[in-house]
Amino acid sequence: MDSRAVNAGMPRTAPTTDAALYLHPQTLSRLGSMEMRARHIVEGVMSGMHRSPYQGFSVEFAQHRPYVPGDDIRHLDWKVYGRTDKLHLKQYQQETSLDLMVMVDASGSMNYGSRDFAEASGVGAATSPDGRSIWTKFDHATALAAALSYITLSQGDRVGLAIFADQVREMVARSSAQPQWRAVVGALSCTTVDRTTDVGRVIEQTLAKITNRCLLVIISDFFVELEQLRAALARVRHRRHDMIAMQVLDRQELAFDFAHASPFEGLEGESRVRIDPRAIRAAYQREIGSHVAGVERLVRSFGYDYVRVDSHDWLGPPLAAYLAQRNAQIKRSKHG
Repeated sequence: MDSRAVNAGMPRTAPTTDAALYLHPQTLSRLGSMEMRARHIVEGVMSGMHRSPYQGFSVEFAQHRPYVPGDDIRHLDWKVYGRTDKLHLKQYQQETSLDLMVMVDASGSMNYGSRDFAEASGVGAATSPDGRSIWTKFDHATALAAALSYITLSQGDRVGLAIFADQVREMVARSSAQPQWRAVVGALSCTTVDRTTDVGRVIEQTLAKITNRCLLVIISDFFVELEQLRAALARVRHRRHDMIAMQVLDRQELAFDFAHASPFEGLEGESRVRIDPRAIRAAYQREIGSHVAGVERLVRSFGYDYVRVDSHDWLGPPLAAYLAQRNAQIKRSKHG
C-alpha cells in the first residue's frame, strides 16, 4: 500500500493563507522572544547576533596580527608598539547574520488532513478562507514556515522562502526588511497544492540561488524515495549548509485507523482503489513506520537535525521545546 494513499473525500483545491488564522498574536508574542541560531558558524552580510569565523574590523576583539604595508593604520595597537617596538593590528570577531531559507513542500500529498480546521486554527474560524473544514499538512507547514520566519526576522536576520513540488514554484529572496514576513505569508497564500515531489531537482534549483552558507529548513512529509533524499542531502552537505528537516505528518497517516471499506486514492496522480483498511492496517503501519524511521536515520547520518511534526499538535509548545533544545546544544558545543 502506497503510504501516500488518502481517503478520496479529501479536498484537492488550493488553500489560501490568512496570517491571523495560522499564527495567533499570542503565539507570535511567545515566539518572538526566542533565538534561532545555526548549529555551525555561518557567514552573512549584515551585522547581527551570530559569530563568524571570518576576521573583520567589528566590535569584539579577537587577536593581534603583525602589520604589513597597505594595512589600515587606524587599527594599529599603539600600546603593543610601545611595549614591543613592533607594529601590530587589532583584529575583531565579525558579527554576521543568520541567513534562513525555508523550503515548504506543496506537493499533492501535503493536501491531506484529518483535523478539524476550527480546532486547529486557534482563532475560532470554522473553515479556511477557501471554505475547507479540514486542516491539512500544508496548512500546518504554512504555520510553521511563518513562525520560523517571524522568529528569525525578529532577530534582525534574513529570511527567504522556496515553495516546491516537482520544482521550485515560488521563491521569495532573502531579506530582513520589515515587509518580509508578509511577503512570505503572501507567497504561501497563492500556492496550489498538487503535483509530485522531486526533492533532488528542488535542492539543485534552490542551491543555485544561494551564494553564501545558510540554514535550510525543509518542511515536508518526505514521501519520497530514500535514495533521492540521500542524494539531495549530499548536495546540501557538499555546499556546507546547515539544515533542519521537519517532517509533517497527520496522525491518521500513521494510525490508519479507518473503520470501513472505502475508496482511497493518492494525491500525486495514483489511481483510486477500494480497500478494507482493517485488512491491511498492520502491513501499512509497518511500511510507513519503516519509511519514517528511514528518513530520520538518513537526515541524522548527515549530521542534520530531524524533527517530526504532528499536524494535530499545537504549533507553539513543540516548536519552543525544539528551539530551546537546539540552542542548548549549540551553546554546549561552543563552550566545549
